[in-house]
Amino acid sequence: MKKKKLIVFAFLALLIVLVAIFAKWLCPYDPYEQDLSASYQAPSFIHVMGTDAYGRDMFSRVIIGGQVSILATLLLVGIISISGTCIGIISGFFGGTVDMIVMRISDLCLAFPGLVFALAVAAILGGGVWNAVVALALISWPKYSRVARGLTLSIKDSTYVAAARLAGDNSFQLIGRHILPNIIGPILVTAMLDIGTMMMELAGLSFLGLGAQPPVAEWGSMMSNGRSMLQTYPWVVLSPGIAIFISVVIFNLFGDTVRDAIDPKSNRTK
Repeated sequence: MKKKKLIVFAFLALLIVLVAIFAKWLCPYDPYEQDLSASYQAPSFIHVMGTDAYGRDMFSRVIIGGQVSILATLLLVGIISISGTCIGIISGFFGGTVDMIVMRISDLCLAFPGLVFALAVAAILGGGVWNAVVALALISWPKYSRVARGLTLSIKDSTYVAAARLAGDNSFQLIGRHILPNIIGPILVTAMLDIGTMMMELAGLSFLGLGAQPPVAEWGSMMSNGRSMLQTYPWVVLSPGIAIFISVVIFNLFGDTVRDAIDPKSNRTK
């Protein structure tokens, strides 16, 4: 049953990513073409999700918006997981002054509410999707560095690492051959579970005007632009909102199944 769940959610997550990659070819209409005579049309067979204030097809804009939202999220998770893991391994393996400096910087990043800190950084950098990615990356890497550091500390003094050291392996060989392969599982699980969170935070920055800027189609920005029409033309807001909801749920369920598959202790407790 667990293998079937993993296959199903992996397929759904891959499907979302493929839709984002091939969004330009999947849109039934030009997502940026304006037709004021067709503005605020309700969902129908012609426009599945209706149209917005400029007569643009909402379904096409949701699909092309996924290209920005999903790919930017995956890029963000990749950046923070790789950089945080590298920093954590170096900090835990070498210790001393390096460890103290890294942990104090990590404590500083964790001392503030994550989204508030990201808002401040994004405001300094200015609007734009990539500035939002940079802002979230600067405050999100400590969780990975702490996980990697803790696992490295528990492994570096083990018997097989000591034997490899006596066999002549240098520090980087020890990290590449023994430390990294043994901590990659928990890091991968953390990254999978973090995709939904990062997607929500990127959408939140765009909703507040510090992420994607018009006319770029991005789910958070689309919800922000249509929030005043929630009672009169709800599909303008609900269409990107439903896309965010479905994507976050699928990636979270996929992360849960990956955790169950990788972590045997989690399987035994269930």
